[in-house]
Amino acid sequence: MIEITSIKEGIVIDHIKAGLGMEIFNKLDLRHLKDEVAIILNAKSTQHGRKDILKIANNIDINLDIVSIIDPSATINIIKDEKVVEKLSLKLPKEVKGILSCQNPKCVSTSERSVESDFILIDEEEKNYKCAYCGHIYDVEE
Repeated sequence: MIEITSIKEGIVIDHIKAGLGMEIFNKLDLRHLKDEVAIILNAKSTQHGRKDILKIANNIDINLDIVSIIDPSATINIIKDEKVVEKLSLKLPKEVKGILSCQNPKCVSTSERSVESDFILIDEEEKNYKCAYCGHIYDVEE
């Protein structure tokens, strides 16, 4: 068995659905972070069978909206002095700017470089967002 050590300060994104850890790592652009980042893929989980985990040392300033869009069931643990001082549950954000991309090729957010994408949550259960510019429906699950 591989030993996974704790971190002194930082954030642990836990209970990520197996297979989504690298997507979260990439979307958060953690490869450019100067602090240590541990990526644990396919770890055993009593609740889910398998899970992914991200451990980010010294840095707790990440965009949690990105994590919640990729896997709203993930949990966030804030670590100080090697202890969990805060646990956060994620919810889909009501509005998402600059994270999702509109699939409508005629949308101003895809045709104009200076226009940042903007989506409004319309159905939390179905995980559907609507483009604020053209009304195109975006399903997070796809």
